[in-house]
Amino acid sequence: MSILRIGTCSWKYPSWEGLVYSAPKGIDYLAEYAEKYDTVEIDQWFWSLHGPGKITLPRPETVREYAASVPPSFRFSVKVPNSITLSHYYRKTKTAPLEENPGFLSPELFLRFLDTLEPMHGLLGPLMLQFEYLNKQKMPSQTLFLERLEAFLDAVPHDFPIGIESRNPNYLNARYFSLLGEKQAHHVYLQGYYMPPAREVFAEAGPHETDVSVIRLHGPDRKGMEEKSGGEWNRLIEKRDADLQEIAEMTHALLSQDVDVYLNINNHFEGSAPRTIERLRTLLD
Repeated sequence: MSILRIGTCSWKYPSWEGLVYSAPKGIDYLAEYAEKYDTVEIDQWFWSLHGPGKITLPRPETVREYAASVPPSFRFSVKVPNSITLSHYYRKTKTAPLEENPGFLSPELFLRFLDTLEPMHGLLGPLMLQFEYLNKQKMPSQTLFLERLEAFLDAVPHDFPIGIESRNPNYLNARYFSLLGEKQAHHVYLQGYYMPPAREVFAEAGPHETDVSVIRLHGPDRKGMEEKSGGEWNRLIEKRDADLQEIAEMTHALLSQDVDVYLNINNHFEGSAPRTIERLRTLLD
């Protein structure tokens, strides 16, 4: 029987007092969060690449702390470090030459990352590889990207669900979905930014060939939402009723295919992830 998990993207928001937390500070945020939700997305380990030879991976004490804060039924979805998903280092200026990242889709680096997560292995859900938009300079063709991705998926263990989030809309075609199905990886659906609506991508993907799916709700205007919120994420700023209805229908369709669904909600979607979750739960009921 399929399982639906609904949680947020990160959790350390003092302005969720009263919605999720008993106080804005001086508490174990994650422990109180886990009393209300059964999953959360960790994105803090994504920002791992700081230049040539400068990589930070999760600290063992942090991983142990997170694992100890949640019950055995809880699941973390984790964004894989960008030291693995960035094809080139970030440029200091727009005119600086591109420099390839030797860790791009490195199975060895991925295994090192998995080793750091060992204390929470029993609590892991999907591991998500988020790729930035790859222009022709960074990736001459989709064929090359799929070749690199296939080699990576062939070389790494699949002890945990592996999700792929491509930010190239033109990559989301039959070749891409066929490869993911063959390699037992799944597409991570992103609702927001400049990407096509998740329901359209879902229709293009066809029948789901893995038993897990992740849907991430972000919204189209991160900067604008931050300005409107003033850093207080406890109220709805811009309701997205049509989007939520489509996501609810898509979620029901996945569950009916015996696919476990992770719905990861960002504050930037409507202004308050906990309040969006309340609205989604009503629609899903």
